[in-house]
Amino acid sequence: MSVFADLGRHPGWPARLGPIEVRAGTVELRGPRLFDGSKWSRQRIRDRDYLEQWEPTAAEGWEERNATLSWPAQWSSLRAMARRGTTLPFMILVNGEVAGQITVGNIVRGSLLSAWIGYWVAADRAGGGVATAAVALLTDHAFRDAGLHRLEATVRPENAASLRVLAKSGYREEGLFKRYLDVAGQWRDHLCFALTSEEVPDGLVRRLVARGEARLP
Repeated sequence: MSVFADLGRHPGWPARLGPIEVRAGTVELRGPRLFDGSKWSRQRIRDRDYLEQWEPTAAEGWEERNATLSWPAQWSSLRAMARRGTTLPFMILVNGEVAGQITVGNIVRGSLLSAWIGYWVAADRAGGGVATAAVALLTDHAFRDAGLHRLEATVRPENAASLRVLAKSGYREEGLFKRYLDVAGQWRDHLCFALTSEEVPDGLVRRLVARGEARLP
């Protein structure tokens, strides 16, 4: 029998994570809800210049794929993948308000127990420790409650803000993926970062608290 049998069929979902306090406010993670659509759409459309340069190219235009009417299909897809155990999708809340998303995706179990982690934070919440707190909360959850062993994150070398988040979180750089992903209409190089559960036996949240970068209420 697998050592993860007692975690359940799809461990780690559903869940609500946090709270943890950082400079920007109180950060929590919860699953996406249908009524998140309006807030999600307003942030995404408002922050197009801030977000689009880092996100994969899509057939639909930015306005179309981030419209309020596009949210129900995205929400339904995220919920279905979470129920199948292939994804752990969360909304990032700051002081109770939606301020971004963070996801552990492409979960592979068996002898690999691996996945990727990705996130975005609204422009008006950037720089206050929100993304770092969200990464810490979800990484700890993925290793502890979801039973994963390894998480990877890929970031364009030009994305200084995201590189800082991963460095502060303890993710280590493993290499460069040449022409890895179509972003903003071109094939872009991405740096690969990774972390395994053995590297953070006490968890990332505890590290942030110990360094004085966060506080548990």
